[in-house]
Amino acid sequence: MRYVVIGGGVGCARFVKGLREHVRRTGQDDRIDVVVNTADDWWVSGLRIAPDHDSLLYALAGVNDTERGWGRADETERVAAELHMWGTAPDWFTLGDLDLGTHIARTAWLRDGLSVSEVYRRLGARWDLGVTLHPATDAEIDTHVLLADREPIHFQEWWVRHRAQLPATGFEQRDVDRATPSDGALDAITWADVILIAPSNPVVSVGPVLAVPGMREALHAAAAPIIGVSGIISGAVVRGMADACLAAIGVETSAEAVALHYGARRDTGLLDGWLVDEADASAIDSLQAAGITARAVPLWMRDADTSAQLASDAIALAGSLA
Repeated sequence: MRYVVIGGGVGCARFVKGLREHVRRTGQDDRIDVVVNTADDWWVSGLRIAPDHDSLLYALAGVNDTERGWGRADETERVAAELHMWGTAPDWFTLGDLDLGTHIARTAWLRDGLSVSEVYRRLGARWDLGVTLHPATDAEIDTHVLLADREPIHFQEWWVRHRAQLPATGFEQRDVDRATPSDGALDAITWADVILIAPSNPVVSVGPVLAVPGMREALHAAAAPIIGVSGIISGAVVRGMADACLAAIGVETSAEAVALHYGARRDTGLLDGWLVDEADASAIDSLQAAGITARAVPLWMRDADTSAQLASDAIALAGSLA
């Protein structure tokens, strides 16, 4: 079996770890590919930073800081302090010393002319991830936030510095019209047996992947069923500030509303199936009426067992649609 996951960030990392654990427990020689959002990447102190990718890389490698939820474990921040003193990095965005090693390597390879896909391959080769990571696109498509009362700002400034508190009216990926899906992403989608939409931020982690020209068409043409997992339980986001992102595009913060935002694949949307938490079981009938087969299962990923079970539930739903 070949599983493909689409998303980015901490929620995606936890889900992919659960999927990897499920595969290991079944003892099958299954393959996992992850199509990673690249639109929250940006430049800091001349270095290319890739938060969604790095959250996945560190978590799958087992070197992530589980308390903070991002960055490397046992981190120091001496270099960041110097960068702040020199005024080359904003004081609201701190990079750890080990993390900076990743960014320096990434930037060196990019400046040598390597593609983002090749950089992903080199970074992933350091550890036995059990997963292959692919950028959604090799192009730069940084997300900027449209604001009601000022000029747009980079997503990272809105998210990290302002904690998503500035009233936003939308999001745009710069130069996305000139982007194309990476070869690895297209190959994974084409040959997938099951495609899974991770419980990532639907607006700024999954949305930019879908915004790459040709990506929606590839997904719609894929032979595999597409199953999504809600990142919202009982009207509240599991992690992060996705509610602020949803409000900016006029979508209610609910498992049902996000599924309808993605849309049913039968109607040129994205989803064949959707997992909601047991607390949101009342949404099943309306989702099914909209053409999305829904199931209610426990969504909280508290440990390896619950994460693996969630992945198993998503695969089972896909199997019921085959």
